[in-house]
Amino acid sequence: MARVEMTMPKMGESIMEGTVLKWLKQVGDAIEQDESVLEVATDKVDTEVPALHAGILQQILVEEGQVVAVGAPIAVIETDAANAGAPASTPATPAATDNGAAAAATQVPHVPAAETAAPAAPAPAQPQAGRFYSPLVLSIAREEGISMADLEYLPGTGSEGRVTKKDILDYVAGGKQPLSGGAASSQTAPTAQPQAAAPAAQPAPAPAAVPAQQPTASNPQPTKAVPSISGGQELIEMDRMRKMIAQRMVDSKRISPHVTSFVEADVTDLVNWRNKHKDAYKKREGENLTFTPIFIQAIARAIQDFPLINVSIDGDYIIKKRDINVGVAVALPSGNLIVPVIHNADQLNLNGLSKKVNDLANRARAGKLKPEDLEGGTYTVSNVGSFGNVMGTPIIMQPQVAIMAVGAIKKKPAVIETPQGDLIGVRHFMFLSHSYDHRVVDGSLGGMFVRRVADYLEQFDPNTTI
Repeated sequence: MARVEMTMPKMGESIMEGTVLKWLKQVGDAIEQDESVLEVATDKVDTEVPALHAGILQQILVEEGQVVAVGAPIAVIETDAANAGAPASTPATPAATDNGAAAAATQVPHVPAAETAAPAAPAPAQPQAGRFYSPLVLSIAREEGISMADLEYLPGTGSEGRVTKKDILDYVAGGKQPLSGGAASSQTAPTAQPQAAAPAAQPAPAPAAVPAQQPTASNPQPTKAVPSISGGQELIEMDRMRKMIAQRMVDSKRISPHVTSFVEADVTDLVNWRNKHKDAYKKREGENLTFTPIFIQAIARAIQDFPLINVSIDGDYIIKKRDINVGVAVALPSGNLIVPVIHNADQLNLNGLSKKVNDLANRARAGKLKPEDLEGGTYTVSNVGSFGNVMGTPIIMQPQVAIMAVGAIKKKPAVIETPQGDLIGVRHFMFLSHSYDHRVVDGSLGGMFVRRVADYLEQFDPNTTI
């Protein structure tokens, strides 16, 4: 028998950590290769993590609710693989580390006071400007009133010096002493008089640290106070996904100056075509033929005509994307929204788009999306018409620069031009709402783009096959 460590997998390019939501297996359970062992939540998606080896779950190293860096061990599996002896030594490493730490602890009283204080000084010496911070760390920083300047000085124990949840919580528990200014001066002061007042310099930090720790430890209520409500109100805490959506929407409005243009399109030919083919398509494919793939096809064609809509911003540079990856907002049973991505939408025909839309929507509602299903979007469409809304002003998905909302299709009387003269007839109309980042998309480009999408919908070929 051999022991193999199961580690937190990398679930996307920008994913650096995950939160353990639930263990699907318990210690002592038999596990098949590729069988799901636990559920993990990331900034993008909740997903199940399968085992890479078959065997017995011998040890769970991470509790539910704990944030774990990518590559960190989360469990130990006992296998019967003959060549798995190498990993067997890795679980023993923490024990050796603990022994080393214990031995070091016994030697601390024998080290001179000046030497014990020295390691604390280098921590905030250099700010880590431009360092990546996870949304969880940024959220905690906001709730605790920690400035970005102090965050840059905070030592990180994560991969490449990143600040983990534990790092920032330890900092909060320690009294949130300023790191960008006050901390540096308080640590350099003792070095200016090490010989004249070395004994007096040591007791000074201790009294300052004790009062700073006590209010946070004994009175955590002020930082996370529960709102006061009356008997006629109900207090509902946001779930993890709703908090994430809220933060991203606030960030997007802060980052991008939003402008919205509107166009009304006559989609009578499109509606008649769908009504003619939807029953046969349902019988043949076992899936519904919706308007969404037709909208995506029109958007992809318009992006080819106006490629500067398919960009993102990095500082003073505009990054033009070759791939046309269209995200589709999907409403979940919980009421939250998620945006899976159809990659290379311009390379799929109408049937391919229809199957892709149905597959992503079904897996999104069932909670079966993979991280790669949510990555790489370059433009987004939101079908507000599915909720009976005629139009909307959608918020841009960062780092994209534009998003389109398609409204409900309504019958209206309209003037129809014919060779014999103008007539009044009943037509099907819908509004298209195009929100764009005014930093790089001006009114002319934003307006022409949504007009081009409307043109493609109005000119839909009624002889199209699917």
